[in-house]
Amino acid sequence: MGRYRADHVIKVNGVRLHYAMEGKGDPVVLLHGNGEDHSLFDLLISQLTEAGYRVYAPDSRGHGESDPVDEFHYSEMAEDICQFINALGLEKPALYGHSDGGIIALLLEMHHPGTLGAMAVSGTNLHPEGLISSFIEEFTRINETKHDPMITLMLTEPQIDPEELCRIKIPVLVTAGEHDLVRPEETERICRALPDVRRVIVEGADHGSYIHNSPLMGEMLLDFLKDRWKRD
Repeated sequence: MGRYRADHVIKVNGVRLHYAMEGKGDPVVLLHGNGEDHSLFDLLISQLTEAGYRVYAPDSRGHGESDPVDEFHYSEMAEDICQFINALGLEKPALYGHSDGGIIALLLEMHHPGTLGAMAVSGTNLHPEGLISSFIEEFTRINETKHDPMITLMLTEPQIDPEELCRIKIPVLVTAGEHDLVRPEETERICRALPDVRRVIVEGADHGSYIHNSPLMGEMLLDFLKDRWKRD
């Protein structure tokens, strides 16, 4: 169990999401990746709250303490978070998503432009083919042996047309590890398509080493928010 308990509950889009809420100040939403939960962000939550932000860290549907589901689709998960933001009355929050959380963030702002004030995504892909082949091959074999809806999600979705990313007008920070599961050309494709983007490739890092129990992502995010997130 992580340091921060997901002891708040809200029903949105037909599911109950449990979430942690900490701090005071401008709102920042954190979205974890596939098979994880909000505890991924224990250190990041501390960094953000100490810097004067109010953090909302939900467990995605079918993850952590949130309601289980039989199958997963990124579009539904994006709608969950859009309704989560609206139901809590968050005014153009910043949102950071890691891996699947980044996919959800992109889809949310594509489908509901203006919901967010700033966005950061890390280790994010537009298509399953944007992941390295060894990862796809390994998890295809695993899924053939024992079907897992979370793995099926990664192997079949997302299907995002990079040209549609031009709908995202807000500032976006895109990060990836030098040895990420996401192909470098996929990260470049995302960065070329976004109108207002800052790109950071973390030397020596893999998909999550600069995020889990590392202060580096928090430092980059805080710098980005201070520089690019303009609050009224």
